[in-house]
Amino acid sequence: MASKFTELAIDCADPAGLARFWCSVLGYEVQDVDEDDGLVTIGSPEVPEGRSRPGPVPPSLTFARVPEGKTVKNRLHIDVNPTDRERDEEVRRLLDLGARHADVGQTGDVSWVTLSDPEGNEFCVLAGRHP
Repeated sequence: MASKFTELAIDCADPAGLARFWCSVLGYEVQDVDEDDGLVTIGSPEVPEGRSRPGPVPPSLTFARVPEGKTVKNRLHIDVNPTDRERDEEVRRLLDLGARHADVGQTGDVSWVTLSDPEGNEFCVLAGRHP
């Protein structure tokens, strides 16, 4: 039996703030808040049972408060695909939510736009629309 990808943990300074940003980006909702440990978990409202559900599930994101700030380019990043609008419209929406353009050394004419979230974590907005 293989494992399934159910959760991505993201270190940050402000778990609640970053959770709000990513809930707006992905249409997720807050699933758990642990104030004592500085953790906020968000996930798809469509699959509340998450990891115990058979088959693939949309991964949840857990934001964990850490004392140190981000210092280098992410070695792992999230790609998002707009489902109800074109890429450039989605980029404008995400910029309005607090994202910023990010330069990670991409060259040439690429089909994605690299942004960073409010804490500087890079992510890409892809050109293709997938339901």
